[in-house]
Amino acid sequence: MSIFTPTNQIRLTNVAVVRMKKGGKRFEIACYKNKVMSWRSGAEKDLDEVLQTNTVFVNVSKGQVAKKDDLKAFGTEDLTEICKQILSKGELQVSDKERHSQLEQMFRDIATIVAEKCVNPETKRPYTVNLIERAMKDIHYSVKANKSTKQQALEVIKQLKESIQIQRAHMRVRCVWPAKDGKRLKEKLKSLIKVVESEDFDDELEMVCLIDPGCFREIDELIRCETKGKGALEVLSLKDVEEGDERLE
Repeated sequence: MSIFTPTNQIRLTNVAVVRMKKGGKRFEIACYKNKVMSWRSGAEKDLDEVLQTNTVFVNVSKGQVAKKDDLKAFGTEDLTEICKQILSKGELQVSDKERHSQLEQMFRDIATIVAEKCVNPETKRPYTVNLIERAMKDIHYSVKANKSTKQQALEVIKQLKESIQIQRAHMRVRCVWPAKDGKRLKEKLKSLIKVVESEDFDDELEMVCLIDPGCFREIDELIRCETKGKGALEVLSLKDVEEGDERLE
């Protein structure tokens, strides 16, 4: 005996549901767990890695698919575009335990971004992630689940300025190492350097460049290890980010 399954029903498992109300009706999409926040933060750009299916539902758990006429409320018939609208503006349905875990991870991610992008203007040194986390707790910063971590990092930097010495900046540093290590080491450092301001190649290679403060330790260790202690990294100054520049790279 065969069991009749309505054609407008689709069964999915291990799913994260994003829900949105539009035109007085409820719409849902089925996503892979842990991928929704990655999409919203910009870390994941492939929609196929986020959506289990580009079908729009009335109720994911019951497998009830939304009617075509009801989808007109979105102003387009393109299911991919409708899914993107729900994904960016909808509410992620999670258990209290999952929500708490998700917010804790976002809190840590925000602190990491701030630590990477900022320095103490007096010491010209970057802050540790743990110190930024403590400072965020001191100002009672509340993570917003529907905003990207990069956007929130900008808010945190503004708020932290009232309680600690902090500013967004690039470090201007001088890197020096033996000529024989020149090209090889320069290639390894390429991804860690923002701007090369000057370069002098003689008996040794000397570069003045701008870096993100969070990369200082990694560059320092790389130069020391690759040159067996013959290379050096020196902080020259801080290059303040222009006021009004509201982008985090």
